[in-house]
Parts: sequence; C-alpha cells; structure tokens
Amino acid sequence: MNPAVVVGVVQYDVVEGGLEANLTRAFHGLMKLAEAGCHLAVLPEMWSCGFDTKNLGAMARETPEILARLQAFAAREKMVVAGSLPEEVDAGVVNTLYVVDRDGEVKGAYRKLHLFSPTGEDHHFAAGSETVVVDTSIGRLGLMICYDLRFPELARGLVLEGAEILVVPAQWPAARLFHWETLLKARAMENQCFVVGANRVGRSGNLIYKGASQVVSPLGDELAHGGSADGEVVGVMESKSMTTAREHVPCLEERRPMCYSRRLTERA
Repeated sequence: MNPAVVVGVVQYDVVEGGLEANLTRAFHGLMKLAEAGCHLAVLPEMWSCGFDTKNLGAMARETPEILARLQAFAAREKMVVAGSLPEEVDAGVVNTLYVVDRDGEVKGAYRKLHLFSPTGEDHHFAAGSETVVVDTSIGRLGLMICYDLRFPELARGLVLEGAEILVVPAQWPAARLFHWETLLKARAMENQCFVVGANRVGRSGNLIYKGASQVVSPLGDELAHGGSADGEVVGVMESKSMTTAREHVPCLEERRPMCYSRRLTERA
C-alpha cells in the first residue's frame, strides 16, 4: 500500500432507471474528487441505474459503454475508481463491482456473493461465486458489496489474501443505518485494515437512505464521514497506521484456525 492514500466517496441519490441523471451526478462528483487530489474514488452500489429490476437486462447492456467512460476518466485524471454496475452474463444479471486503475485498465471485477433476499435480490440477480482481491497502483483492494458486510468470514478471507483496503459500495437503508456504521468499523478493527463504505442518500419507493459513507482506519477510527446529505467525502489513509495496529495487537498472526475451522465446516 502507498504511504498515504487520499480516498473519496461520491454520495448521492441514485435515481432508479435514471441513467443520464446518475451518470451526470456521478461524474460531477468524481471530478470534484479528482480536483481534491484523490487517489481512489468509490461510487455507491448500482450507481448507474439503481435497482431498476423491471429493466435490469436493458440497464446491464449499457454497462460496457459506461465502463468505457469510467476507464477514460480514470486514465485522464490518474485515479483509481471503483463502483458496482449491473452485468449481463449467461446466468442472468449480476451485481458487479469493477475496479479501474489510474491507467484506465479494469484490474478486477467482483460479482456480489450474498444477495439480500428480504428485498428479493435473489429473484432478480444471479449470485457470484468467487472472492476478489485486486492489485492496483495504490495497494491491494478487497471487494465486497452491501449485504456482504454482514459476513465477517468474507472480509477475513480477503485480508488473508492480502487485502489492505476493503471497498464496500452499498445501498444500505436508514432503518438499519446503525448496523452499517457498526459493521464498517467492526470489519476494520477485527482485520486491522482500512475500510471504505460508499452509501447512497435519498429515497427509492418505501426505502429511505441517509448515506453515512465512511473511511475507517485499522483501529476503527472515522477518517471521514459523509453525514446524511448529497456530497463528496474525502479522507486520508496512512499505511503506517495499519502496520502499527498489527504490531501492537498481532491478532492476525495469533489466529488458531485449526481449532475452529472444523466446527465452521461442520455447521456450513
């Protein structure tokens, strides 16, 4: 990981099915983050179209062109950009988190593993099947999306694969905002890594969103917090804080997986 990484989040109201409105808002925010000197920018979950489940196929077919625009932007502004978009595959449509490096190359793509059944995601999306850690020009990113945050074994696995920064775009509703804020910190503290959570604001149907996008340190400190309004969030991650945390409390080194892995396997 680079010694100091300036990271930003674009927190906005993702309009369901509103491609042009969402693209305009997202790229405006990305430009503001570039002007702020950000090395990494993260967009919310399904940032181009929201959960427009009636038109997912059509929305997914727009993704290659949107991704190309994102690549051109990242290369021009020399910035790593991450965000989730609908992707059309043989099994249907998947919720895919793309990471574009500062040279404009797509360095990784992660398909959401855990689909949120209470809102019917499992009826509209196909689930991914692989974890992803991406090597970028700023460091190694472990990729998660929204509901994935509730599965600590996923985050731990990513860190054991070398992830230094966990990137979590989301559409996490206000009714469970306390869970969002707590779990971001928990994933950071238990894995002694940085976590970037990018949430949306606004309303979609009966669901209200209040942002609270965060950049969290390996000690669980808030390096930046987005509040509940539309806007950009910027924080600075210093790699030495991760090194210090792991030296002072070497919990990753002192794990005893052979003592509990069998139990986890038996109950899977």
